[in-house]
Amino acid sequence: MSSMKSFKSGAGRATRRQFLRGMAVGAWVVPQVVAAAALGRGGLLAPSERITVGIIGRGLMGAGHVNRMAHDAQAQVLGVCDVDEARREEGCRLVNEAYAQARQQEKYMGCVAYRDYRELLARADLDAVIIATPDHWHALQAMDAARAGKDVYCEKPVSLTLAEGREIVRTVRRYGRVFQTGTQYRSIPVIRKICQFVRNGGLGRVKSVFTIWHPLGAFWGERIRPYAELAKWNELGRLQAPVAVDLPGQPVPAGLDWDLWVGPAPWQPYHPLYHVNPAPGVVPWSFHEDFGLASSTWFHSHAADVIQYALGVEESGPVEIHHPADGVFPTLTCRYANGVLVHHVEHYGQVKDLYKAVPPQAQLSGLFGGVFVGERGWITSMSSGGPIDGGPEEVMVELGLHTRQFQPGANNHHANWLECIRNRRQPSAHEEIGHRAAALGQLIIIAWKLGRSLKWDPVREEFIGDEMANRLRWKTYREPWQI
Repeated sequence: MSSMKSFKSGAGRATRRQFLRGMAVGAWVVPQVVAAAALGRGGLLAPSERITVGIIGRGLMGAGHVNRMAHDAQAQVLGVCDVDEARREEGCRLVNEAYAQARQQEKYMGCVAYRDYRELLARADLDAVIIATPDHWHALQAMDAARAGKDVYCEKPVSLTLAEGREIVRTVRRYGRVFQTGTQYRSIPVIRKICQFVRNGGLGRVKSVFTIWHPLGAFWGERIRPYAELAKWNELGRLQAPVAVDLPGQPVPAGLDWDLWVGPAPWQPYHPLYHVNPAPGVVPWSFHEDFGLASSTWFHSHAADVIQYALGVEESGPVEIHHPADGVFPTLTCRYANGVLVHHVEHYGQVKDLYKAVPPQAQLSGLFGGVFVGERGWITSMSSGGPIDGGPEEVMVELGLHTRQFQPGANNHHANWLECIRNRRQPSAHEEIGHRAAALGQLIIIAWKLGRSLKWDPVREEFIGDEMANRLRWKTYREPWQI
């Protein structure tokens, strides 16, 4: 199978909606009993006004998207796609049940299950897709969707390589699509207010930011134990970048198209550490460099987005990546052109002990953000670990938070995407922002793999005077897949 190089544009969409509107206008001729949902009552838009959506990938993240969109009055889920039959069939069943209940019908069968995402993209009545597949699929599927005339919501990181990310930006803009990156933490009201406070000078000049970057072993946990002797997991677990490791092939589970799961990546035989039902975690495959980006996949793309947003550099990147082997900083550190240093630590104790950047009593916990330290004080923007903290007290008073707690589900990230599909404006985490958030993690991984510091030109997007590092900006696709 090869990636389809061209699709018809979404021009057929207008014809579909005109047809549906015509049906609504003419319905009075023959009296009918029509569900309130079909007429736009009960909080639902009429079918002709809903944004039609397909969901590609239904792991743990994809399952969340299925549930979110199936209960959104602005959208209509037409299809769920997954290479795993059990996952796609279950996704469709849940969508159909949700719509049957909303329409007060005994049965609804409007959502279709797809194995191959290209069949979903070929639908003329499809407006947009949500991509929640493993990292190695993101760029190719996003670009195919854009070429097919579909708007895109793509999970983070949006690409596996620097070159892929730049090509996503070019393709999305060439075809005039609306692209939202799934870095929803920037859309949590409390986090957004912190970012705006820092961005507008609330801390004065920001000197440094601290965020987490874990070794592989911090993510593996117990699930790796049965295979610990196969590939020296104890040794590999100390590494900071994803690895290439050969795992012995096991029988492919019934209903799983493993060849399509691997897709454009170098061939690897099936192993349950990559994919298994029920899913053992959100991104179990991300330790392998052919499929994921380790810490960048786990949480760092979210942190990069929040940090670069707060610093006002979300469409740029660092100019230097300092490897700790050079002795300049004790942990891997990125320097931006404005002088801000972003230090990557294994745990927040290093912020206090190594850098002595915050008071000993500071509450530092959680992921998906960082600790900002400026001339006037410091503040945290991490989620999932505890309350927001900062000091001195006058800085927190000026910040004016109504609560120091956060609610990840209380974000408007999907709503912003749907609104922008209607008004054709750029969403809050558009393609360039998504690319730059992923790029920060990709730069860090290249520095870890080479074991040395690097100079980066964020405008030309190339390493300065380093041919070996520049060769790591892209990967070759497995035949016959291509961008």
